[in-house]
Amino acid sequence: MSIDRIVMAFAGFMILLTIALGMQGSPIFHHVYWLYFTAFIGFNLLQSAFTGFCPLALILKKMGKKPGVAFN
Repeated sequence: MSIDRIVMAFAGFMILLTIALGMQGSPIFHHVYWLYFTAFIGFNLLQSAFTGFCPLALILKKMGKKPGVAFN
């Protein structure tokens, strides 16, 4: 799996997890402040679309994962 797909899968998983932790009707609700982390992930995805900078992509590249098209 390329770095691009790993980053998108991880971001999607973290968004779903933090929404579940931050919504009061959720069975795994913890605290509403988890929604701030959801906003941070969304902001990071937005800025990486314009700048190409993604901390997770840098970590994965150092681990030897093959680059995709977006994060070279």
